[in-house]
Amino acid sequence: MSRRFNTLNLLIAGVIAALALIPVYSALSGYSFLLSLFTRIVILAMAAVTLNLIMGFGGMVSFGHAAYLGIGGYAVGILAKEGFNSGFLQWPVAVAASALFALAIGALSLRTRGVYFIMITLAFTQMIYYVAIGLDRYGGDDGMTIYRRSQFGGLINLSNRTVFYYLCLVLLLGTVYLVYRIVNSRFGLVIQGSRSNDRRMRAIGFPPYRYKLVCFVIGGALCGLAGALLANHTDFISPALMHWTRSGDLLVMSVLGGMGNVFGPVIGAVALLMLEETLSGVTEYWQIIIGPLFLLVVLFARGGIAGMLVGEHRG
Repeated sequence: MSRRFNTLNLLIAGVIAALALIPVYSALSGYSFLLSLFTRIVILAMAAVTLNLIMGFGGMVSFGHAAYLGIGGYAVGILAKEGFNSGFLQWPVAVAASALFALAIGALSLRTRGVYFIMITLAFTQMIYYVAIGLDRYGGDDGMTIYRRSQFGGLINLSNRTVFYYLCLVLLLGTVYLVYRIVNSRFGLVIQGSRSNDRRMRAIGFPPYRYKLVCFVIGGALCGLAGALLANHTDFISPALMHWTRSGDLLVMSVLGGMGNVFGPVIGAVALLMLEETLSGVTEYWQIIIGPLFLLVVLFARGGIAGMLVGEHRG
């Protein structure tokens, strides 16, 4: 157990160190696109970590998590178009709007389980997706360009790509730490207990519905912040960001890296998006290669890539 724990710590430290050195390597090598690629990876890893909170630890398999990415992004884009460029306004609105939407979804979907839960989250996501398509003032189906990034009164310059990258990395690590503290708290233990047996948790005096709803809202709010970051990174927002297939991408990152492992989705996001970037440059049929690789990980690695690297194989 000690060896496995140390191996996992070394893996996590290695990934963090590599991410921290990306701007340095990009500047020295002249590969400026690398910084943009890893900024996207870091932001989507943050979104995958929030999905892992509700799915990996809470057992709530949501196909609607990308909705919060879109809501957070549209909060930034809409406010910017209306002349409100302050990040001190945009980002809290992105988080609050995502939290409110998560509260509405969770209040209904958490009364069901299994495939019914999945279908309700999917239905809500498609609903907000078509609402975004109908927003003609904000680009409709074509999306909307954001001409000015969030402003923080000169404290942080998001137009500086290196500064923005490190801000995203700090927020990713902060999200990982927050999720770690949550899942190891009394609250987190109730969530994990409810995943296994709701009836038993009620019998010992805990209301699983309330705990799960709070967890669901926390995950949605944090993903909304990732959406605000993504809008600033791409300088563009469109309904495609909240399509159900994007939720599928986040789910794959979580499972591939190690569902139920706090840092697993970060590893999964790096692995999946790097494979996608590399293979798409070789063949347009790169999904045919990634599919079997993902299948092998699911079949033979109980804890995803993180579990595989520390020797946790299926029996």
